[in-house]
Amino acid sequence: MLVMAKKVTDDTHDIAYYARDSRLTEPSDGKQYEWRKMIELSKMLGRPLTDEEAEEFRIE
Repeated sequence: MLVMAKKVTDDTHDIAYYARDSRLTEPSDGKQYEWRKMIELSKMLGRPLTDEEAEEFRIE
């Protein structure tokens, strides 16, 4: 049986690099969508929705 040493990693550099202003995502563009209906259609189609298809579910 081979025994492997557990590699100690420090992920703070990666997090600090990508979250410079303490956000982990981009700011919202203000658009709202009917997500449940979009997910159902995506599952039925078996693929992600195109931008045009997604716009049909946008809430004005």
